[in-house]
Amino acid sequence: MLSRQKGKQAEHYAEQLLKKSKLKLLERNFHSKHGEIDLIMQSENTLVFIEVRYRANTRHGSGAETVDYRKQQKIIKTAQFFLQQMKKYQHLNCRFDVVSVTLGHKSLSADWFKDAFQQSGW
Repeated sequence: MLSRQKGKQAEHYAEQLLKKSKLKLLERNFHSKHGEIDLIMQSENTLVFIEVRYRANTRHGSGAETVDYRKQQKIIKTAQFFLQQMKKYQHLNCRFDVVSVTLGHKSLSADWFKDAFQQSGW
């Protein structure tokens, strides 16, 4: 399977997991000049920006470990752009989560890191 297909499969898996936890999907693959946010969801009065990372195994670390400072800044800037465009969500609290999807014994598993990183002032 191509890496892009694996990434889409991981995003779908993460989306289903989060929906089961009562998050409501607002956007998939939101783009700005700064980057992309895989999933934007709402949990009650909180807007959740979610980065999904896929790994075939954890020998070289989890997918969550690959969301470094530079990637975090791209996500934060893209989230700011989203809020500028979608003013109806500006009153909500914001949170940045990472879902690390791993291929186990022929099945996917996920680790959900709530508040994986923060932007000061939010």
